[in-house]
Amino acid sequence: VQLQASGGGLVQAGGSLRLSCAASGRTLSNYVVAWFLQAPGKERQFVAAIRWSGGSTFYADPVKGRFTISRENAKKTVYLQMNSLKAEDTAVYYCAAQSGVIVSSISRRDAYHYWGQGTLVTVSS
Repeated sequence: VQLQASGGGLVQAGGSLRLSCAASGRTLSNYVVAWFLQAPGKERQFVAAIRWSGGSTFYADPVKGRFTISRENAKKTVYLQMNSLKAEDTAVYYCAAQSGVIVSSISRRDAYHYWGQGTLVTVSS
């Protein structure tokens, strides 16, 4: 599976951005696709995830109610709609994918084998 992340940019606090993660290669029917962020000098952290089959979603507490993850089957693309952005959301955002991820492992970086290249989100205060 190859992943291509896009959509990052510079936005003012309170604004919105939509990130895209386009997948190519094998079918995603048994996959979980997730977004992680990595702020400068910090470890990569879980943001949100979606099961391709069924569409169940999972969110990290800091983004609940502000971010929405969704998928578009025909385009094999996962979106991360980010609203009410804060300065602390500034980071490089990575999408990741893996088949057969169990619920208890969805937020773990080491649960995912396939990673996109990252897209930078900068929120100015």
